[in-house]
Amino acid sequence: MANTDSQKGKTLSGLLKEKFDTQIAGKPVALYTLTNKNGAEICITNFGGIVVSLMIPDVSGKMTDVVLGHESIEEYLNTPEKFLGALIGRYGNRIKKGSFVLDGTRYNIRSNNPDCVLHGGIVGYNNVVWDARQQDDQTLELTYLSKDGEEGFPGNLFVKVIYQLTDNNAMKIDYEAFTDKPTVVNLTHHSFFNLNGDGGGEVTNHKVMINADYFTPMDDKSVPTGEIRPVKDSPMDFTEPHEVGERIDSNYEQLIFGKGYDHNYVLNKNYPGEMTLAAKAVSPKTGISMEVYTTEPGVQLYTGNWLNGFIGKKGRSYSERTAICFETQHFPDSPNKPHFPSTVLRPGEIYAQTCIYTFGIEK
Repeated sequence: MANTDSQKGKTLSGLLKEKFDTQIAGKPVALYTLTNKNGAEICITNFGGIVVSLMIPDVSGKMTDVVLGHESIEEYLNTPEKFLGALIGRYGNRIKKGSFVLDGTRYNIRSNNPDCVLHGGIVGYNNVVWDARQQDDQTLELTYLSKDGEEGFPGNLFVKVIYQLTDNNAMKIDYEAFTDKPTVVNLTHHSFFNLNGDGGGEVTNHKVMINADYFTPMDDKSVPTGEIRPVKDSPMDFTEPHEVGERIDSNYEQLIFGKGYDHNYVLNKNYPGEMTLAAKAVSPKTGISMEVYTTEPGVQLYTGNWLNGFIGKKGRSYSERTAICFETQHFPDSPNKPHFPSTVLRPGEIYAQTCIYTFGIEK
């Protein structure tokens, strides 16, 4: 039987479900709760597929919220950080000038940035209401039909995302999509993690490993140049664990461009689509560790460089570098970089990717 708080609509993280009950564009919005046998909890709203809270135990057994977020739909509608915890599409990350050619036709995407389109356009998947079906206590299925021409992308794209909270304290995300016209697809998830706990200060103390010998450098507009560069002998090298803050302020052009880390890493893979460990992060404050596994060829490391101090859950201020993101993905601007792994999806093909964030303790 559900506990009293759950019956009243209050979650382990303190969220009130009633603050998410509304309608947007005629579609119902709600807050869904996933729980496992260990007492861990994930709260997700079908507006944007946003992970609002993620409660897992720290080294002392205290349940700790490790993602940034807001306490109501109203706050999400007005937040300056539109991608906070959300599903991202139709094309995650950047497309230069918001334009690309596919099969001889040029497509221009509605631009939310003068130099590129970021995370799918003005109204990306972070900003729409998904159809939701809770399969069981641990699984939520979200679906969305992205119509032909939406934000300028070709093809009706049917997207299904399944969130699962496993019994080994992992958040598993399965993505699936198919189209009726050639298009480009790059789906990802944009939780802003703080393993010190939500509101736990800067993540510069997090020790991070990334399983990548190369990264894709960017220009001063944050768009990849097309180069694939070794990380060796640079502040970009996380093949061995380093604290985030150890080299983030180095006089290194790439870190100056991004005000810190905001870069795509080329993951070490034996073959395309292999499920591998992409990254690991550990907080010395809580002992909480997070391993990131993915079938994708890349992962974007972002250290919250543009967080501006807006107020989140429980009145906490989210300032720069108070979160870290690991966005598993195909590479930014792949539609304009033929030597990057292709993001083209054609009729009859199935887009299928998986990302797993596994939480544990490291003493």
